[in-house]
Amino acid sequence: MELHFLTQAVVILLAGAAIAYVCFNLGLVPIVGFLIAGVVIGPHAFGLVRDHELVDATAEVGVMLLLFTIGIEFSLEKLAKVRRLIFLGGTLQVVGASLVMMALLLLFGVGWRDGLFTGFLAALSSTAIVLKLLADRTETNATHGQVALGLLIFQDLAVIVMVLLVPMLAGGDVQGIDIAWALAKAGLIIAGVLLIARRVMPTVLEMVARTCSPELFLLTVIAICFGTAYLTNLAGVSLSLGAFLAGLVVSESRFSEHAMSEILPLQILFSATFFVSVGMLLDVLFLLTMLPLVLLAIVGVLVVKIATTFAGVRLLGYPASIAAAAALILSQVGEFSFVLERAGRAAGLSAFGIAGSGSQVFIAATVILMVATPLLTTLGGRLAQRGERVPELPEPEEAAPADDHSGLENHVVVSGYGEAARRLVRVLHGSHIPYVITTLSPHGATEAEREGLPVMLGDSTKQRTLMLAGAARAKMLVIPDDDPATARRITAVARTLNPTMRIVVRTRYIAEVEPLTEAGGDRVVADELESVVQLFEDVMRGYELSPDEIQMHEDAIRGGRYAALRAPVLPERSVVECALGPDCLDRRTVVVRKVAPAADHTIAELGLWKRFGITVERIRRRSGEVIASPPDDAPLGVDDEVVMAGSAAAFADAAPLFRVGALTEAEATALDEAAERRLIDTERRVELSVDGDSGCGHLDAIRPVLPSARGCEDCLRIGARWVHLRICMTCGHVGCCDSSPNKHATGHFHEVGHPVMKSLEPGEDWGWCFVDELTL
Repeated sequence: MELHFLTQAVVILLAGAAIAYVCFNLGLVPIVGFLIAGVVIGPHAFGLVRDHELVDATAEVGVMLLLFTIGIEFSLEKLAKVRRLIFLGGTLQVVGASLVMMALLLLFGVGWRDGLFTGFLAALSSTAIVLKLLADRTETNATHGQVALGLLIFQDLAVIVMVLLVPMLAGGDVQGIDIAWALAKAGLIIAGVLLIARRVMPTVLEMVARTCSPELFLLTVIAICFGTAYLTNLAGVSLSLGAFLAGLVVSESRFSEHAMSEILPLQILFSATFFVSVGMLLDVLFLLTMLPLVLLAIVGVLVVKIATTFAGVRLLGYPASIAAAAALILSQVGEFSFVLERAGRAAGLSAFGIAGSGSQVFIAATVILMVATPLLTTLGGRLAQRGERVPELPEPEEAAPADDHSGLENHVVVSGYGEAARRLVRVLHGSHIPYVITTLSPHGATEAEREGLPVMLGDSTKQRTLMLAGAARAKMLVIPDDDPATARRITAVARTLNPTMRIVVRTRYIAEVEPLTEAGGDRVVADELESVVQLFEDVMRGYELSPDEIQMHEDAIRGGRYAALRAPVLPERSVVECALGPDCLDRRTVVVRKVAPAADHTIAELGLWKRFGITVERIRRRSGEVIASPPDDAPLGVDDEVVMAGSAAAFADAAPLFRVGALTEAEATALDEAAERRLIDTERRVELSVDGDSGCGHLDAIRPVLPSARGCEDCLRIGARWVHLRICMTCGHVGCCDSSPNKHATGHFHEVGHPVMKSLEPGEDWGWCFVDELTL
């Protein structure tokens, strides 16, 4: 029995991974790969997996974990904002789809019982697939994403009534009181779950998190997910909706991101099994034999679902583009329809009114629609971008939560909040060097929050935690307190996430210097108070402060026998004051590591300037030789330290060149596209919105302008290079910033007197008045 289980599991994992990898290289999303893998290994193809009970149980766990993570990313406040959409919009969509499908089948001579039963099947959409795709595309909180989520929540509630109505359609005896009692029982269970979310669960998670035991925390989170889903299922509510409610419970706690980072690997594993299990249902031979009938069923479902969903959303007052996007996203048939179809078949009902083969027609149409969902979702997302925002839902670009620092750039990530980290933070606090703290300790996070410090509660060995701390665009990572094994794991994960970030680690043991360096650390320093000085020294060197200024700051810290570091609270006045200019933030020192794509290639071959706008200022060879302003044909060797200048976005684009390992096809394509993204669209007008009380007396000089060139106009003419681009809001002249060698934007102002310019850097929307010296 154990060998049988292992064989089935190995086949599912190997086939899923291999076929998903092939699909990824073909530009298809992994979900399609998992569905195809299920078709290949299923009983209707090669028959490698035949234990449906095993696969179904694993798939059910996958759906629960997927909905649980979606619930964590949501919140009760967001749920309250879409209540009208859930109950009114959901009713219009489900009832409309059921009745329209029945009417359509009546035209083909199908009885009303089978027609309405088929309408029930078609009205449901795939919660698992839709929410997975929206999460991968970061569109769960977008307007069309929340419209889809609201309708999906109602569909899960509607399943309760559908299950009770199926026996009635088949001639069974079910009373209206039974339906009312089932709905009342479900409502009581849901209300109880939400009450626990507010009153009990934050305290429970706080107690468990204070143990700082990842194992205990993970088990507790899994118990919350499964326990809540089980309790709601007792009331007839689907397990998926119960798991979603469990996620809402955890979202009310400040440990939601910690829970997400712990459970995410399990969710990925089990939800992949769900998609494989759906693919296993498809009978390829039947599909080929009955292809015209299957295609007719697909067209019928698409027409009904798109039309009724579009109409329902439009009746609620949403723009046509949002309604069309939601209709496309929800146009497939849901996973719970398989359960409902089996129940109806057992009661004597048949899908599409086709006795005998109706079940296989339904399965084939459903699987094909699921495979097409990623394409339909992409099309829906594009339509939604043209839509208006509506007041009933949160803005798609809402403010990031307090524990999300992923938008930061060129900052220091301080991993942990032990004694050394506290001392380092006290020095960083008044230095004007941006930083964020990550810690697994609730006590440490509370202490940092009480002092007003930027802190995020999470495990730094998890990639998600580092991403939320903005590590992908961070300038440095400092690991001052963790044990050597943990420090190595954090270093390895961070180095993969951001190959150009400088990583500094503190350890007490000389023996750990080499392993930490091999894991990706740029510098490993050691021992007590002096190590804190060295960490701060490395931060200052990374920000290109002069040696004299660094020495002055070190003397200030060491003065008074490290009094500043030993102080129990933050000093009232800054220990050191660092004046950070643009040059500090635009420069990075990157080590070329063995097997990195950049190794043994010249600057020109890598296209650092042409593709990314990165200038190589000097190279320090392994032999100690320093090459200042190296020519384009200078090669970058293994272990060379390369000082480069460029924006945080440019370093993020160029990261694959310095990551250990060969470039994937997707990374190579992204690198080729970087050059086009770096240049300006000269056909699109640039505007600057300024508040009337900004204090600037030259707002009348601002007008919509077309960029004069795709880069710095003067640099392109003379063959020079720039760092950042600025545009004159009077005439559209594109010039380079004051961090660039020629400062053409400022030169344009002195030449013609146009007072206001605007930044053309991606994500920046500020302007500058040269005359009033004001940021607009």
